[in-house]
Amino acid sequence: MEIKSLKNTDTEIIINAFMEAFADYELQLNADELQSMWKRRGFDPALSFAAFEGDKIISYTLNGIGNFNGTRTAYDTGTGTLKEYRGQGWATKIFEYSIPFLKEAKISQYLLEVLQHNTKAVSVYRKIGFEVTREFNYFIWKNEEMDNHSKHLSSNYSIQPIEINQYDSLSDFCDYYPSWQNSFESIQRAQEDFTSLGAFYGGRLVGYCVFESSSGDITQMAIDKLHRRKGVASALIREMCKLNKSTKMKLVNVDTTCNSVVEFLKSINIGITGKQFEMVKRI
Repeated sequence: MEIKSLKNTDTEIIINAFMEAFADYELQLNADELQSMWKRRGFDPALSFAAFEGDKIISYTLNGIGNFNGTRTAYDTGTGTLKEYRGQGWATKIFEYSIPFLKEAKISQYLLEVLQHNTKAVSVYRKIGFEVTREFNYFIWKNEEMDNHSKHLSSNYSIQPIEINQYDSLSDFCDYYPSWQNSFESIQRAQEDFTSLGAFYGGRLVGYCVFESSSGDITQMAIDKLHRRKGVASALIREMCKLNKSTKMKLVNVDTTCNSVVEFLKSINIGITGKQFEMVKRI
């Protein structure tokens, strides 16, 4: 066995290893969806590592590299081990092998998200020094589950496509700092994959959303506090449902301290699907 960087590894080999490691998981992604996800998350093969048996990848950690809250960060955008090699500590070995290379690249923290019910993974991360920084809710629903009786928008408001680069005030609408994969930096990496909609009142932007129409993934959605409970968020979701090319929509990594999102979605009959931890280790 040899652990090494994926810098010189063919993309198809990495894709096949990812799919094989996750073959027994409920959520499946095709090659195009994987590469789209990696682009958005800042995947850097040179600073990603895998354990090889000959030419075959048996375990890997794919790292995204970028800035998070002003700190140069490595982000776990996918860790997997082939079924027959699980329980042998390969993920930990790969992580420990990667640390000197990440330090050399001036990276000072490692960030990941993990499902709270995956207690085995959470335990492993805690043992190697990760600490929980935030808890997230996530929501998944079918297009047709959108409550048809939700509050409708008055004629004083309008929903229009926007270019988010043209607005400096978007972060003022947010109640919490977006997670890595939902950050403005992540959106910028894959702008062509996203659709952005703005809610306007008297010609002024009072709310917006950014979503990936191919997957139904809502990356960001926020409303000016003075214009909440007026049907703005419902109108944005209805418009996203019309444009969504997937059968489902999802809103992930919503800070659990943000009760406004939970209460709003509850009001249109959308409940919490599950929870994640955001975890960080200083390196």
